[in-house]
Amino acid sequence: MAASDSPLDRRRVASPPPTDPQTRAEALSVAARALRAAEHVCVLSGAGLSAESGIPTFRDAQTGLWATYSPQELATAEAFAANPTRVWQWYAARRAMVRSAQPNPGHQALLTLASRVAHCTLVTQNVDDLLERAGLRNVISLHGSLMRARCSAGCAGTIVPTEAQAAEPPLCATCGALMRPDVVWFGEPMPMVEFEAARNATVACDVFLSVGTSNVVEPAASLPWISATHGATVIVVNPSMEGQRRGPSILPIEGPAGVMLPRLIAEAFAGRRARRQDTAAPPIRESASATEPELPVESSSLASALPDQPSA
Repeated sequence: MAASDSPLDRRRVASPPPTDPQTRAEALSVAARALRAAEHVCVLSGAGLSAESGIPTFRDAQTGLWATYSPQELATAEAFAANPTRVWQWYAARRAMVRSAQPNPGHQALLTLASRVAHCTLVTQNVDDLLERAGLRNVISLHGSLMRARCSAGCAGTIVPTEAQAAEPPLCATCGALMRPDVVWFGEPMPMVEFEAARNATVACDVFLSVGTSNVVEPAASLPWISATHGATVIVVNPSMEGQRRGPSILPIEGPAGVMLPRLIAEAFAGRRARRQDTAAPPIRESASATEPELPVESSSLASALPDQPSA
């Protein structure tokens, strides 16, 4: 019988660490070994990754014209129905902020990771386009995209808003209804196709890498721990480990993604060239090109629900 190409049938090659690392240097070393052995890595990124590029999280205070509003007052279908111009202008300001931001070293490290493993699934809770601008492809966006708009009446109309459309929500060319930001607002369900793709990768991967998220916003918050119960090594990179789960297969690497991810990826893949992506793998994720230069050798000693939604 021919071997199945299903990710659920893939052999898990990265085993959980035998002991609980006592220091960040030990956690980096064990995490690097797990990444080096992995055939399939699933990455979940949150607001902390984008914050290092200057994009505020939902917990940050609003500024300027928006200082008197909370994100919850602007990121709901009810707010858009009551005052579509105000909501649209707030999102236009957020789009302008994202356009002026640049991918940071954490994004670049994920691009390198995607080119070094046979299969890499990129899942994000963020609504900016920094992962794509860093060169990553086929990112699973659980909360939609700030850079798109869709028909508020539910038809298939979508656009990429321009700066000239910042003052008023344009009309849908298909049905004439107002266009709205193509994001998941508070009180709205997550798109099931994207979530199912993320969950499939969660249970299939050898290593689950959680980056810049406190892992408290459901249902995405459960993904790392579901992966751990299916035998994967879970690596958590975040400035704080408050609220994160602990366990023998969970490796906490405390610190900003822009600092810790480059160290982790360099230690894991120093001296290794980019490898060809697995073209036979199911299309959950095939990211990045294989044209990057070889990584330099680095020393192996380098060692609340709102923050995860710059979303809506």
